[in-house]
Amino acid sequence: MSTPRKPAKTTSRTPAKTTSRTPAKANGAAQWSVGPVGRVAAPLREQAVSVLRQAILDFEIRPGQRLIERKLVEELDVSRATVREVLARLASEGLVTVIPQRGAIVSVLSVAEAVDIYEMRVALEVLAVQRFVERATPQRVRELRKALTGYEKAVRSRGDTNKRLRAKDAFYEALLAGAASPPLTEMLTILQSRIRLLRSTSLSVPGRALDSVHELTAIVDAIEAGDVERAGQACAAHVRAAAKTGVGRLSEMSEPVH
Repeated sequence: MSTPRKPAKTTSRTPAKTTSRTPAKANGAAQWSVGPVGRVAAPLREQAVSVLRQAILDFEIRPGQRLIERKLVEELDVSRATVREVLARLASEGLVTVIPQRGAIVSVLSVAEAVDIYEMRVALEVLAVQRFVERATPQRVRELRKALTGYEKAVRSRGDTNKRLRAKDAFYEALLAGAASPPLTEMLTILQSRIRLLRSTSLSVPGRALDSVHELTAIVDAIEAGDVERAGQACAAHVRAAAKTGVGRLSEMSEPVH
């Protein structure tokens, strides 16, 4: 096992590349792997949080898989204390579940949790759309349309799910920027990790990604027309359509195999 490095020694080295974090196969079972964190000026703990969070959101580490402290110490090249802080942080975001006497695993969302998260999304995202119509500058509106175009290209190019997720993240970043509401941004950021897991579940269903393009187009069209009510209705319809698909898929996945 490599010797943990102290944060004080982290300012002079170039960030390590983490693009090689791909699941490997060993003894017929999927194994997870993450790269060491980069040695840059950002706090070492924050770098480690970012690396592990991204591995979970990109499904390089799958829901239900164990997160073994010893392995994380070796692969992230940090101390055991830092690993424990990282796991506690990700647990607060809902991405990790710490089981007493057993350790940490990547969280598995229940159907009931998913239903609640989608309902929270309806309330928060409809408000974000309404604030966008009221507050966004013409430049922000153009940026939102551009982000939508990027998402549509990602969907129609039949790229991998992660490419679509990143494009959709960009759409919501543009939406929140135009809404200009720090409280809304804060609340949706807290939910973002779990929303992304659900989004990946729904977008994996054939046809759902293209449907979402049409739904987001209706939102942007209403925003450009300055129609607050229609934009809010289109947003609610989009989230509820995603909920129907995502909750349905989770229900199928949770059914016992006979």
